[in-house]
Amino acid sequence: MAALSGVFADARRTPGLKAMCLEGAGGHFSFGASVQEHMADQVQAMLAELRRLVLDMFDSHVVILSAVSGQCLGGGLELASVGHRVFAARDAKFGQPEIALGVFAPIASILLPERIGRAHAEDLCLTGRIVGAVDALEMGLVDEIVDGDPGDAALAWARTHFGARSASSLRLAVKAVRANLAAKIRAELPQLESLYLDELMQTHDANEGLRAFLEKRPPAWRHA
Repeated sequence: MAALSGVFADARRTPGLKAMCLEGAGGHFSFGASVQEHMADQVQAMLAELRRLVLDMFDSHVVILSAVSGQCLGGGLELASVGHRVFAARDAKFGQPEIALGVFAPIASILLPERIGRAHAEDLCLTGRIVGAVDALEMGLVDEIVDGDPGDAALAWARTHFGARSASSLRLAVKAVRANLAAKIRAELPQLESLYLDELMQTHDANEGLRAFLEKRPPAWRHA
């Protein structure tokens, strides 16, 4: 996350840059943060670093394209959802499975209702179910399914649509069209992080769900 923050901070200082493509190295986009990073002794630092990354993505003011193959889960889906356009391979899988561990996804709780509507966002965040590329397309989570390399498709789309555009004008257009969303993230994310750290992580079940996953056993919920 720190390395990616640096990339987007550099992008903001590169005047001629119009668009960037975010994709995973290997067969999957991202499984998100590790379960260890969700544990009580690490989660505050993890949430702070993820917030910094998302804000650096918004503040870059470049068009962000997400090219997704394989699994795109948890924090990985949150990052992909920051993208202006999501290109998916046919094998792509999307989900916010945090609830299965007894926790929730703060950034997705803000971003997904904006991107796919409240009903679909609540479906993903409250059930934790994983959906394929076709279902994600129908939800509006994905903009295009491609048979080849989604990264190649994303870059071709960017060249077609932005090649003749002014980089400075495009950046200001990105800033304008996302002004309300950026303000919403800045205003609401600290509140959801407090809900996570001060209430959720004080419950038995959040800690039990994480421990159970690491110990490879079913969780013993107390519903408190």
